[in-house]
Amino acid sequence: MYKRYKAAGVVLGAIFMAMVGMNAQAAQLSEELNVGIASTFDQATNTEEETQATAEVVWTGTPLEGYVNIGIANVEDNLNIREAADEGSSLVGKLRKNAACEVLGYEGEWAHIQSGEVEGYVKSEYLYTGQEAIDLAFQLGQTVAKVTTDALYVRMEPSTEADFWTMVPSGEELTVIEDMGDWIKVDIDGEEGYVAAEYVEVTDELDTALTITEALYGEGVTDIRIEICEFAKQYVGNRYVWGGTSLTNGADCSGFTLAVYRNYGISLPHSSKAQANCGTKISVSEVQPGDLIFYGSGRSINHVAMYIGNGQVVHASNSRTGIIISNMYYRSPVSAARIIND
Repeated sequence: MYKRYKAAGVVLGAIFMAMVGMNAQAAQLSEELNVGIASTFDQATNTEEETQATAEVVWTGTPLEGYVNIGIANVEDNLNIREAADEGSSLVGKLRKNAACEVLGYEGEWAHIQSGEVEGYVKSEYLYTGQEAIDLAFQLGQTVAKVTTDALYVRMEPSTEADFWTMVPSGEELTVIEDMGDWIKVDIDGEEGYVAAEYVEVTDELDTALTITEALYGEGVTDIRIEICEFAKQYVGNRYVWGGTSLTNGADCSGFTLAVYRNYGISLPHSSKAQANCGTKISVSEVQPGDLIFYGSGRSINHVAMYIGNGQVVHASNSRTGIIISNMYYRSPVSAARIIND
C-alpha cells in the first residue's frame, strides 16, 4: 500500500540585520532574537504543511484510490439505498456486505452516498466510517486486471503462442491470481488463464453498490433477459386456464411460457415435458433470468416456470391462484433449460 502526499512548499528567507557599530554583546543578542523568530516561523509553517498534507492524501494504487470519505456496509446481507432520506422512499440500489461507498454528507440519521452507478441514502448506523473503514478497506480490497484494449485473449499459458480460453472486451475486469511481470495470471470461471500485462491495468478495488436492476436480476444479465422477465411479470394476477395460451384471457403453465417467448419470435411446444427438451439443458444452479425451470414427480415433468432472478419464478400455477411469482424452490426442480443463448 502506498500513500502519496502533496503539500505546499514553503521557502523561508534569511533574516539579515545590519547594525552600524554593533558590539559583540549586541551581535549575540541579535543572533538569539533571529533564532527565536525563525523557530516560531518554522513551527507555524510545519503545522500548516502537516495539516494540508493530511487533508490531501491520495491513496494511489490501493483500494482507497478515488475515495475521500469512505464508508463500508456494516450488514450481514444487503443495505438498502433509497432515493431520499426516508424509509418510504423508493429503492435505487443495494450495498452488499462490505461494499464501499463515498459518503457525500449526512441528513440526520441518513448518509448521502455514491457507490458505483448508484447515488442515494442509507442509514448511517449501518456504515463503517473513518479509520475503521480505512483499515477494513485494505483487508477487503481485491486485485483486478482491467482490460485496456479493444479485445484481449485470455491464454492457457503465459505465451502468445498458447491456445486461449476466451476473448474479453475492453473494460472487463478479471480477478488477479498472480502478477508475473510480462503476464498476469487471472481467474477465468474457476480456471487459470494468462493475459499480457501491457494490455491491462492492475488495481486493488472494493465491491460497490448494485443498481436496483442488478439487485433484482443479477450482475451481467443482458437487456433481452430483463425485458422478457419484465414482460412476463406484467401478467401476474391473470387467470390460469387449462389448455390456454392467452396472457390476458388465461393460460396453463406451458401455455404461459409459450406465449411469453412467442412475443419475442421464439416458438415453443405446448407441453412442459416437451419444453424441457428445447434449447440447451443446464443445471438448476446455472439458471439466469429468462431460463425455464421444470418441476415434477421423480423424473416425470408436469410443470414449467420462468426464472426471473433473485431466487424467484413467474408461472401459471393453478386455477385457484392464477399467474403468480413464487420462490424457485417452492417445489423441488427437476431440470432447467436455456432458451435464449446470449
